[in-house]
This record gives sequence, C-alpha cells and structure tokens, in this order.
Amino acid sequence: MSVSTKPETPQPAGATPAATAEQVSPRVPRVVFNRMIPTARYPQRADRSAAGTLPTRAFRYCEPVVTASGFGYYIFPPINFSLRWDGTAVHWIYDGAPDWQRLTTAQFPHFAATFDAQAPEDIRGFSPPFIGSLQEPGQIQMWTGLIARTAPGWSLLVRSCVNLPPMPGIQIYEGIIDTDTWFGPLITNFRINRTDIPVEFRADYPMLQVQPLPREALAEAGQNNYELVPDMSGMRPEDWDDYYDTVVRPHLADKRPRGQYASAVRKRRKAEGEGGSAE
Repeated sequence: MSVSTKPETPQPAGATPAATAEQVSPRVPRVVFNRMIPTARYPQRADRSAAGTLPTRAFRYCEPVVTASGFGYYIFPPINFSLRWDGTAVHWIYDGAPDWQRLTTAQFPHFAATFDAQAPEDIRGFSPPFIGSLQEPGQIQMWTGLIARTAPGWSLLVRSCVNLPPMPGIQIYEGIIDTDTWFGPLITNFRINRTDIPVEFRADYPMLQVQPLPREALAEAGQNNYELVPDMSGMRPEDWDDYYDTVVRPHLADKRPRGQYASAVRKRRKAEGEGGSAE
C-alpha cells in the first residue's frame, strides 16, 4: 500500500459563532485537528482508491465504493508499537523500549514533560494517557495524539478505515463524538482478538478513519421518519419508471456503456460545484 508521507498543513483553529451545519461558512474549517504529540503523523484525507488497494475496475466504475473510501480522514498511530495478550494480561513494547512490559495505563514516551512545558500552569500534570488496558479482557483504549474540533452542528464518526484491509488481530469499536462541544483527546477503543501473538501497529499505516457528520442526521426524529413498502403492489408508477431507466434500459441498448452510475454521479457533483471527474 502506498500512502503519501508528506504531512498536510493543519488549518488554524478560529472562533466561530453558533450555527447549524447548513449555516456554517465554507471558510470555516469543518474539522480542525490539534496535534499534541509533536512526532505524531498529521491526519490525511482518506483516499478514494483506498490507498491504492481497490481493484482497478472498482476504482473506475463503482462510485459507491470510491465515495465511501474517500470520505473523511486517515488517523495514524503516533508511534510504532506492539501488543501481546495472553488471555489475562496485556503486555506492550514500543520503538525505543528495552523489553516487553505489562500494560495498565501508560503515557506516551517522554510526552508528560513536553505537555507540562507548554500547558498553562493550572493544566500541568493532566497530560492524556496514551494507552491503557481496560477492565474487560483484551480491551484497549488508545489516544491518537490529537484533539479534534468540528464546526458547529457537526460530529465525528471514529471508525476503522473504509475498504482498507483490516488490521490483523484487533476489532475497532466505532463511536460518534460531538466534537463541536466536547474538546478532549481523540481516542479509540478496540479489542485484541488473538492471544500470544504480537499485534503490530505502524505509525505509517492508517489505523482509523474519522468522518464528519451533520448532527441533524443523528436526530432520533429523523431516523424514525422512514417508510416501508410491504410488497411490489405498493410501488408507484414513477418507481417502476425509475427502475426501467436504471435496470432495463441499459440491457436493451445496442452498446451498454460501463460505469453509467459513476459517470452520472460525477457529472452531477461537478455541476453542483463539488469537483471531481465527469467521465
């Protein structure tokens, strides 16, 4: 897998007035990543080719896969390290550590002093822990070295990377954080699902994908506002017309073009000013 090693320039944080997701000016960053661990890799826009791992045919013609792959930002572990779970205790080792040690709660190496040197006096001594073993067997909580702040009305979905081969040996739990109002460490929880074999984490390989979501999409009233059509007799004439255009018409064409959906979506996005190719 090839992932660019050039860090992106982080956008400066700025004060923004309260507003809904639709009212936020395009000049206001949708998300600001504050890097606290100075050696951590910058977040990176997720790649529409899933960092080059998608099959060529999927990349060219399957717009749903491509769109999902490129939605959000890759987040990387801030250091190379490994975990080993024996079914009871978790041990860890990291670049520069002399040997394996039992994991309870650990600070990022040498970070506490860096934090205290830059933090206001009344905040010194409160640097976030980097990694910890939770009460549940094999459960781990890890800090990415970042704090994220989203524009008013936006939240962040923290999840495993979309369409990238999953990291072997762990299951990442997904979570949604109201990062427009909660300003704290951007963490992830995961479960080690194999014992006595080290699980390796690489600082140059994305571990997480974070995706900004308008919080109105999460509202219970909106999610409960759906409808079911129990059988085909309930489909409207316009539904059948659309089905004909989507499914039947291409089969009847003398020459069936490939990637009709992808082409239509790209043209629509270009016309709406979203950019992208209009193949």
